Amino acid sequence: MKSEVLPSAARLLHQYALCDSCLGRLFRKQLTEGSNKMEINREIGKILEPRLEKTVDIPNPDIMAVIDTVYDQVALQISSLFIYGRYKKYQRGIPQTKWPCQVCQGKGCKRCNYTGKLYETTVEELIAKKALEMTQGTDESFHGSGREDIDARMLGSGRPFILEVKSPKKRTIDLALLEKETNFSSKGLIEISQLRFSTREEVARIKAAEFQKTYRVIIEASAPLNKEKLIKVAQSLQGQLIKQLTPTRVAHRRAHKIRERRIYNCTIESVEGIIASITLETESGTYIKEFVSGDENKTQPNLSELIGIPCKVKELDVIDVKGE
Repeated sequence: MKSEVLPSAARLLHQYALCDSCLGRLFRKQLTEGSNKMEINREIGKILEPRLEKTVDIPNPDIMAVIDTVYDQVALQISSLFIYGRYKKYQRGIPQTKWPCQVCQGKGCKRCNYTGKLYETTVEELIAKKALEMTQGTDESFHGSGREDIDARMLGSGRPFILEVKSPKKRTIDLALLEKETNFSSKGLIEISQLRFSTREEVARIKAAEFQKTYRVIIEASAPLNKEKLIKVAQSLQGQLIKQLTPTRVAHRRAHKIRERRIYNCTIESVEGIIASITLETESGTYIKEFVSGDENKTQPNLSELIGIPCKVKELDVIDVKGE
């Protein structure tokens, strides 16, 4: 190994705000019989630790120097930084995550004003912007515990999410400041809260979690609604198991199958002519719009069929995500 390899490693590592014990090393060389890789790691550690003023943690490093002893090259492998929080979405028409333009598939064209995006902004981008600035990360991935429809608001205490920042140069950041600056720059669009550092394992947990949801639904009927009948139907739906064949609107990206979901609670808040306000508490993954309309009888039973009047969702808000 040439003498310039370790100084090169030190120069690369100095670009990153290392924690007190976050450095590991990895060799890309087939060691000869009798060689002790761990011993070599320890010896290099003795050289790098005083230069970096950091302790080497080989089993669980945040950053790893990959030293190719054949070609005397050094590269870095940086672990992602994970930030947990909850978000509220106040404005309809904002998707949770980035969608590429359907015409150019993200390359940029006249249709998308050369942005490569189907929508101008997303919850993901609004949350990630300040985090990337503060950590000097190269990219990010957004992991939400489910997602609301683009035209639905996310209210109440918010939806759990984890932002994964890739290759961050700074890992120790002020989360209170991040929350404050994100909320200021996204005022009226989204709001984040309860930020804390997280792990890759927790990403798997919130992605797999099936939290009950509570919705406020404004429905519009094709004829005046009878309040007494609506209340009676709502009472009959308490604890009702429904079956939903994949909705028409998502059939292009969801498996074609029947899903069983439970309606835990249905309460009629108000009725005025053809408009009614309903609070629904349902099992995770329930298609609310299709439960109201029936979606050409792909959802059984459905509200329209039960009251005998075709209905559709006019406005939809998620007002609680339970169980977290």
